[in-house]
Parts: sequence; C-alpha cells; structure tokens
Amino acid sequence: MSTEMEEIRLNLGHIELAAHLFGPADGLPVIALHGWLDNANSFARLAPKLPGLRILALDLAGHGHSEHRPAGAGYALWDYAHDVLRVAEQLGWAHFALLGHSLGAIISIVLAGSLPERITRLALIDGVIPPTGGPQDAAERMGMALQAQLRLDNKRKAVHPTVDQAVDARMKGVVAVSREAAELLAQRGLMPVPGGYTWRSDSRLTLPSPTRLSESQALSFVQRIECPAHLVVAADGMLVRHKALLEQLPFGQTLLPGGHHLHVNDEKGATLVADCFNRFFSIS
Repeated sequence: MSTEMEEIRLNLGHIELAAHLFGPADGLPVIALHGWLDNANSFARLAPKLPGLRILALDLAGHGHSEHRPAGAGYALWDYAHDVLRVAEQLGWAHFALLGHSLGAIISIVLAGSLPERITRLALIDGVIPPTGGPQDAAERMGMALQAQLRLDNKRKAVHPTVDQAVDARMKGVVAVSREAAELLAQRGLMPVPGGYTWRSDSRLTLPSPTRLSESQALSFVQRIECPAHLVVAADGMLVRHKALLEQLPFGQTLLPGGHHLHVNDEKGATLVADCFNRFFSIS
C-alpha cells in the first residue's frame, strides 16, 4: 500500500492554508477536515488505507502550519466552510467528497447541507452537528463570549520545556488521545519558542462561540443533504451518548470500538475505520 504524501500550500486570497495530498491524481476528490485543535496529521494513518481516493487533508485555519485569521476575525463554522469551497475552486473540483472528524465532521455537514449539489459523499467520524442552544441563553452566551475575548489579551500560551512534556499535555487534553496520536499531532502542531515548545494553534480557537444554532436549525443542514453519507460512531467517543440524535440521522452508521480519535490513536482503529469507508466509497 502506497503511503506517499505531498505537502502543499494553498493561497486562498484571504488566507494561506497548508495541506497533505494523498492518492492518485485521477482518484475520487476528497477533502479531509480534522477536529478542533488537531491538524492534517489526524489523517496520517487513515488516508494511506483508502486507495482510489485523491485526499487533500487540510490544516484548518489557525491549526497546524496554516495561517491564523487576521486580528479581529474569528473562527465561525461558516468561515471554515468558505475556506473549503475556496480550496475546491483552486483545485478545480466542482464536485467532491468530504471526510470529517469531530469539528471537521460538523463543517462537512454545514457545507453539504448548504450546497448539496457540490458534495458527492460524506464520510464522518464521531461528529455531526454543532453544540446547540436555546433562545433563552442567547444574551448570556454573548456576554460570556465578549468577556472571554477581552481576557484573552492578557493570556499567554503554555510553554513546555520539552517535546515529550508537550506530548504528555496533549494526551491529557480536553479529549484524551494515545501517545502515538499525540506524537503525530505534535509533528505539525508544535513550534520552538524561548524556554521550550508551544502549540501553533491560534489561542482564539479556545474562545466560546458567541451564538449557537437551535437544534432544529442545526438539523436543517442534515435534512438538506442529498449525497450518500456514513457515520462512524466511536464506542467510547462523544456521540454514543446522544442516542436520540443518532436515531434522527438519515445516514448509515457503524459503531466501532475505540475513543473519539479512534482513526489516529492506533493502527487497529485506523484499519477498522478504513475498512468501513472503503466499503462506503466502493458503493456505486
């Protein structure tokens, strides 16, 4: 199995993004979108196991080797969706599939529901719709987000004396990952600074969202999707607890053993996910 990968950069006009490119030039076009605070190496195990696909694994804006958004800008879902469309335009892909994990899966749903005629297939890993909220929480949430923006000016990123210590910190993050996964993410996520190493990701990525969609608004994106879609649910992940949501989804679903990052935590998990998606992409 070929594991060849090309590192590329894409100047979209408003921002420059980094990416990994896998697979044959004539393969089915796929844009792969990683999770929050991860990077393109999230697909380093999985992408080589998906033959016949031309996979562009992005570092999303503010992540990995991609540029951060300019001062005063934020990281809204629709901005990520716009970036993905710009990438597709630059590659000449009028139609393409999406492979998304967590945040990347949410972006995929938003894009596929907004422009269903552009998306050929959806392959999702432990993510579907964004966190939702009710109208009664809108003002309080906005105030919390505005205060957090102000406080961010006085915060400094953590500096880890060694790469190993930075990897240890990533293993114990908001969503735990294996050491192997943390090391893969560190390859693109760490940068040297005085005193050690820090993560490249934009600090604004940790800010709370000032607004949230209602559940009916979020599900409206799901309802407009026209292409085949398949969701991998991690048995020890984040979606398995949301049984009511899963039952509403008009997607094929496969429950696989492992945590939220099962596709990158180890070779076994990557192989299980690859087997599932190879069957999905082979369906005519």
